[in-house]
Amino acid sequence: MLAAHEEPHGDQGSTGARLNWLRAGVLGANDGIVSTAGVIAGVAGATAEPGPVLTAGVAALVAGALSMAVGEYVSVSTQRDTENAMLAKERRELRDEPEAELAELAHFYEDKGLEPELARQVAVQLTARDALAAHAEVELQIDPDDLTSPWHAAFASMGSFVVGALLPLLAVVVAPHAVWAAVLVGAVLVALVITGVVSARLGGMSPTRQVARNVAGGLLAMAVTYGIGVLVGPHL
Repeated sequence: MLAAHEEPHGDQGSTGARLNWLRAGVLGANDGIVSTAGVIAGVAGATAEPGPVLTAGVAALVAGALSMAVGEYVSVSTQRDTENAMLAKERRELRDEPEAELAELAHFYEDKGLEPELARQVAVQLTARDALAAHAEVELQIDPDDLTSPWHAAFASMGSFVVGALLPLLAVVVAPHAVWAAVLVGAVLVALVITGVVSARLGGMSPTRQVARNVAGGLLAMAVTYGIGVLVGPHL
């Protein structure tokens, strides 16, 4: 009876969800830094004129932010649709097979370490209070009253990308033309160190290793796009 009601179980609570949101924000900002700086470096390799470089930087910021927003909206919408489908399935099972669902809930609490009789009592009380919420929490790790909003996710992702992309763009706008390339590299390095440290803290990893990877990846991206600009630009 229990085997017939097996469903995927989540592994994140509210704290894990918040950490994932923070991590996604840091990664979005990091993406904004690297991709925008890479585009600017690539165009700078093709031309020394500030106009095209600035235009490319603005275009990279806008296009990247919109792409992040759309991608996050689609992704979270799919996740929300899946969660709604799982909740709808749970509602049907609670309506059609209440005893089997009660036994299943008790079984989950037994797996958590409760004695069978106590697990049954807990399941009965939780079912009487809010059967759907009880099953959603234990089986699916979903709060039926607090599903993720695709719009919130989209705006959060777009905002974090814009924050990251503004730094290399401002380096081009504010710095004198003679030294803006050095300012760009320096600003990107500082930003990547910061996002690397924050990302490492959120993931419980070594900041040194994470920062090294972050900085190396960003510098590699800028070097590659700059090289492409130098090679391709004169032939356009």
